Amino acid sequence: MAYWIMKTEPESYSFQQLVAEKKARWDGVSNPVALRNMRAMHQGDEVMIYHTGKEKACIGLARVASEPYADPTDDSGRLFVIDITPVRELKRAVPLAEIKGTPELADLALVRQPRLSVMPATPAQWAKILAMAV
Repeated sequence: MAYWIMKTEPESYSFQQLVAEKKARWDGVSNPVALRNMRAMHQGDEVMIYHTGKEKACIGLARVASEPYADPTDDSGRLFVIDITPVRELKRAVPLAEIKGTPELADLALVRQPRLSVMPATPAQWAKILAMAV
């Protein structure tokens, strides 16, 4: 099992929408590095949803519900999507400022590559953010 952080603009698609819908196709990713990360995902992997914009915080947990597949809306065949399902909202949102101020998270892609929309997290980074969410 692998751990991932996926960013979304809550005005476009929020974690609360995912909870309400119970399952969603994660699409709209076009950055080559983010797409490579999506193609590395497997059903059952854990996902932390990060709200961008005004919130800038890790907000909830989800699970990859499908293997990556070609985006059915992309005629070029270059884009991939996955399906995700919600697990739970974090007890406390973990703000980016707090993440950046935590030495154990200095190598987290969210800190190093802030524009990347889909990024891996190590088990230690994952555990640290979860501990911060209590």
